[in-house]
Order: sequence, then structure tokens, then C-alpha cells
Amino acid sequence: MSTDTELSYEQTLDRLTALAVDSLKLWPLPEGSRSRLINVSENATFLVEAPGGFKSILRIHRQGYHTRNAIACEIAWLKDLGLNGGVITPGTINGQDGEIIQENAIEGLPGKRYMVMFEFVEGREPDENENLIPSFEELGEIAARTHIHSIGWNKPDRFERLIWNADTVFGSNPTWGDWRNAPSMNPEYQQVMQRMEEVIVKRLHAFGEGPDRYGLIHADMRLANLLVDKGTTRLIDFDDCGFGWFLYDFAAGISFMEDHPQVPALKKAWVKGYRKIRPLSSDEEHEIETFVMLRRMALCAWIGSHSEVDIAKELSPVFVPVTVRLAENYLQQYA
Repeated sequence: MSTDTELSYEQTLDRLTALAVDSLKLWPLPEGSRSRLINVSENATFLVEAPGGFKSILRIHRQGYHTRNAIACEIAWLKDLGLNGGVITPGTINGQDGEIIQENAIEGLPGKRYMVMFEFVEGREPDENENLIPSFEELGEIAARTHIHSIGWNKPDRFERLIWNADTVFGSNPTWGDWRNAPSMNPEYQQVMQRMEEVIVKRLHAFGEGPDRYGLIHADMRLANLLVDKGTTRLIDFDDCGFGWFLYDFAAGISFMEDHPQVPALKKAWVKGYRKIRPLSSDEEHEIETFVMLRRMALCAWIGSHSEVDIAKELSPVFVPVTVRLAENYLQQYA
């Protein structure tokens, strides 16, 4: 998570927590506001609370992951998507200076960090062992609306976001690192996964990057970024939004649970919801598994390069062996 190699992970978290406390002054918050670390992934996320019931979410960006302009582009999309795309998106809170993006630094943590304060969204994160079919049908509708908006949106000048394609997963400078560096990797596993990479790349090339299939996507619609409240599913955290295949959004939706028994039913529900809003051909539906495996291999790299993060620690012993089993099944059908 941190690029500050001279600090341990625990020291970095301590400094980020201190930075969050020091940075609350940058926003017009109620008196007595306090921050509490609630999640670490690419960024550090804090819940801000104040007497009287006020709540907000402070995101402190990982150093070097996004430029200020890229963050501004994310905010521009989620705002227009909320206004004109039929998708409820998280609101932002301007700083004391009127700017959405703030910067601050603290002793012991090299460099300044970008920060954004979001309005609090009620709801709970779904659990993979509950019945997720209703949420995934709704998620399919949300995805379709984001894709329709993506196709028609007139993007701001100098629009800058991440790219999620074969080159950024498998190329010489992959965004999350090399999947070969994932924990528990061995020569036998690597041989299977190398074969899968070749098949994925070939199929993606044939699938193409036409504007009806490829564009600006959320790219991280996993359970951790969904909030369910009173039977409604809300999508949060557009930090990884960028350019990729629209079907990648389903693949991201089942991140870290691709082998779960209810995934086939979730895929069916997502496709059903998607088709309520936007056409999806049978050929596209058939290719969803390719995007699932593309995402899975990206996650192998992510676990290898984020070994200090809790979910990476938890999954490290099993993630590659399970990926190989999924790869063998995929190759039987798609090679």
C-alpha cells in the first residue's frame, strides 16, 4: 500500500492516522469531529464522526497511484454520472478553500498526500455467503447505466485515468505488478497460468475494443464497494475507474470469490439486470469468463505487491492454487 519503503506498514498506518487527524481542519466540519481508520487497500479510508450524528468518509490517496488531475477526472465522472446517468453516486464535501481535492503532509511521512472527503452513505457491505442474487441483478442494471453514460459522456480536456487491458495486466509495466510474483507460485502453477495468459490475450484480441464493448468503467464493483440499505444496492469508491472492457465490471464484482458456489447464479442475475437497461449479445455473455480470469490474474499480482494488506495476508496461501484450478477449468472450455 505504501511507497514509503523506509517505514514499516504499521509505522505508515500510524503516520496516516496522524495525517487524518491533522487534516480535518481543511474541511468545514462540525466541532468535535474525529477520524477513525476503517479500511486500507490502495488508499487509507477513514470514518469521520462528530457529536450530533454527522458522518463523512475521508480518503487519503496512496502516494504515486494517481495524479491530482486523474483524481479530478474521477470526481468529474462520478458527479456527472450522478446528475445525468441515473446512478446514485457518493457526494463530495468541499474544503475550506472551496476545492474538492486537498493536500497535506505530516512529519515522518514523506511527501504530500492528496485527500478527498465524501458524504457518508448508509448501508452495509454484503457478505459473500448471503444470497447476493438480488444485489447482483441490481448491480447489472447499475453497470449498464454507467456504460451507457460512459459512451455518451463528453469527457473534460486532459482526461486521465487508469487503463485496464491485457497490456496493463500482462505487459512490461503492469499496474499491480507481475502475477508470477504472487505468493505460493511454483513452476507447475506458472506453466498453467502462462498458458491461460496466452489464451486470454488471444481471445481479447478477437473480442476487440469497439466503443460498444470498451470504454470508461468503474473497474472495482466488488462487494467491498457495494452498500446495501433497505433493499437497495449503492455503488461507491470510483478510485480505480478507468478505461477497459465493459464486461470487466462483472469480473471485478466477484473479486476474491470467483470460486464461490453461487457465482454462476450471480452471473445469470447480473446479465439479467444488465439486459433490462442495455443489450448484451450471447457472444458477449459467453466471453464473460475470459474477463473473470483476466481480473483473477490481476488480483494474483495485486496480492503479491500488497502483501501487507489484510485481505492479501488472508488469501496468500490459497489464492494461487485456487487460481490454477479455475485456470484448468477455463482452459478446458476456452483454449
